[in-house]
Amino acid sequence: MELLLNSEQPLFPIRTAAKLLNISVHTLRMYEREGLIIPFKKETNHRLYSQVDIERLNCIRKAINEYKISIAGIKTIYSFIPCWLIVNCSETDRKNCEAYTSHSNPCWSLKHKNNFCEKMECRECAVYKDYTECGDVKHLITEMINTKGRSRKRSPSKMI
Repeated sequence: MELLLNSEQPLFPIRTAAKLLNISVHTLRMYEREGLIIPFKKETNHRLYSQVDIERLNCIRKAINEYKISIAGIKTIYSFIPCWLIVNCSETDRKNCEAYTSHSNPCWSLKHKNNFCEKMECRECAVYKDYTECGDVKHLITEMINTKGRSRKRSPSKMI
């Protein structure tokens, strides 16, 4: 019973996850290839999905089907998550980080070399785990815009 209470516990094999989402296994694998989702992989390389993964995928499906946002658009939105602030990277790490210097892919889909995230497991990172729902990403971006706006009102010389 304890397993059912943990929404992060990988439970669903790929076929079950696909059925829950009413999509094909092929589509689920494509989302993984595109860097939108990181399924848990067993030693046998079989993928398992948690309830949180299903929620993330429902958000992605809603963006595609209801809001007509392309996969490239979703990747760009995820790329706006300021991972360097969330994990508190140094300036040096930021200079060596593709997530900081580009805006086309979520940080968890990039190769991390010579920076803070190099030895981190992206599936376990707060950047990936804490922003699974559409509203979470929107709230974060809105909060950052509002914070920047307040900073600019106080000190115009610090505008970026």
